[in-house]
Amino acid sequence: MSIDGLPPLREVIERHGLQAKKALGQNFLLDLNLTSKVARTAGDLSQATVIEVGPGPGGLTRALLLNGARRVVAIERDERCLDALAEVSNHYPGRLEVIAGDALKTDFETLVPDGPVKIVANLPYNIGTELLVRWLTVDTWPPYYESLTLMFQREVAERIVAKANGDAYGRLGVLTGWRTEARIAFDVPPQAFTPPPKVTSSVVHLTPRPAPSPVNVKLLGRVTEAAFGQRRKMLRQSLKSLGGEALLDRVGIDPTRRAETLSVEEFVRLANSL
Repeated sequence: MSIDGLPPLREVIERHGLQAKKALGQNFLLDLNLTSKVARTAGDLSQATVIEVGPGPGGLTRALLLNGARRVVAIERDERCLDALAEVSNHYPGRLEVIAGDALKTDFETLVPDGPVKIVANLPYNIGTELLVRWLTVDTWPPYYESLTLMFQREVAERIVAKANGDAYGRLGVLTGWRTEARIAFDVPPQAFTPPPKVTSSVVHLTPRPAPSPVNVKLLGRVTEAAFGQRRKMLRQSLKSLGGEALLDRVGIDPTRRAETLSVEEFVRLANSL
């Protein structure tokens, strides 16, 4: 038995025939010490409902419950995993709800009618960034969740936390920096997963800013898309379709600068001037 009284995950995977599917972006994290570290990164879970995406055989799910999550709502697209998750649910009566469905088609806000919400997930690689952008661009802010604790490929994690003048700084860094405080909590080596991915992964913790600068998120998207779409060019050229030098003059930004030198606030000012 494992530290939580349930069978070891390798045994669960073998018994249920749960070989990871590349098409679903699956890489299973089996070490309960590591999954517990992810759970602890999310902070105090004792009063929270945790939303998890892509639980697979339940490694992180078990760690969340073991570390005191009041309730876990897990969304799993792969029907092969449901029996293994049902075993976890039976072990923790009334604390785990498993929803069979596609996270990209899920209205997360309706899953938890009351109480604090934390989103914690070892996200499938193929939908991780899209889900993060959706969570960052919800209409109501502060949002329905208290924090996001998510695992990405290290390269994506670096883009999420990137600041101006860094090589990784781009549209994702602007969006994240506008609405959240984001940090890389720790790295996870490939050998911790089954099957091992070809890259290192990182756990990122994001906390919503209570009052980010007001801006239309679609306009912010247009400005960052144009600016970073031609990031090696001066802004007067890359932003030509949005007004070029006239737009930059209105907000007092030197038209010879390049996109990666602009702060989040400067991008907000450009979007608002549109």
